[in-house]
Amino acid sequence: MNDQAESLRRLVKKSNGNGAKVIAVVSGKGGVGKSNLSLNFALALLKRGKKVAILDLDLGMANIDILMGVNPMRHMMDVIGEQLSIWDVVEEGPEGLAYIAGGSSFPTLVEVDDEGMRRFFTQLEQLCNYYDYIVMDMGAGVSKTSLEFTLASDDIFIVTTPEPTALTDAYAIMKQIALKDQSKPFYLIVNRTDSQEEGENVGKNFTRVAARFLNKEVRVLGTIPYDKKVIQAVKAQTPFVLYDESAKASKAVFQLAALYIGEQPDDSNRFDNFVSKIKRLLMKV
Repeated sequence: MNDQAESLRRLVKKSNGNGAKVIAVVSGKGGVGKSNLSLNFALALLKRGKKVAILDLDLGMANIDILMGVNPMRHMMDVIGEQLSIWDVVEEGPEGLAYIAGGSSFPTLVEVDDEGMRRFFTQLEQLCNYYDYIVMDMGAGVSKTSLEFTLASDDIFIVTTPEPTALTDAYAIMKQIALKDQSKPFYLIVNRTDSQEEGENVGKNFTRVAARFLNKEVRVLGTIPYDKKVIQAVKAQTPFVLYDESAKASKAVFQLAALYIGEQPDDSNRFDNFVSKIKRLLMKV
């Protein structure tokens, strides 16, 4: 076991570049627009000249493919099960957005043997030198595997709506994550607001509660107004930032992306650190 652990440590190489920044997008409950936000935020980054990949790890309600009208032929676990390269499972979405499906067997990743895990992480590391951002659409709530990936990310986006049940569940998932890693940066996005004022009030109340009871700082990244164009875009299986760039929701997401990039620290080897962390968390190396 010690020899295996040492070989796994040697497997992780330091990247020569800055590496991809990994964002985990979470929510306490389904139905708050998390997947739609993940997809459109990734496209907003892409439109700002960034190389972006999105991983659909929302296995209970995986629908990134439906939202952008793509039928994935492969998924992430095929890297292990069928001995494929990571590039064999990358699908091309709209505007050249890279998309990787998690697959229904993704929760069993923790059960994979050492050889399979070595192959998985070797392939996963190849993404770090190519993409600027990796956006992971996590499932609502927390599972063992999704929690490990979330903890290994650089930043965590919490998506909620102003509804009391959504806010309660958003706080609950943040608490669960923060108890595992108090240093993890959190960003709050309030979706489907009736007004800017409503979104700002929700953000203020949420951050105040987090600071008081969790001693945790939460940055309010912004709000997204309720917009009928979003519903129309979903029906058309087209991301709303592409369906109508002038729509209120589209403008809000573009603003979120610009704000996020402006706050981005200059941190090298980010994705390499992600691979190291997720390996350590899943394999307990």
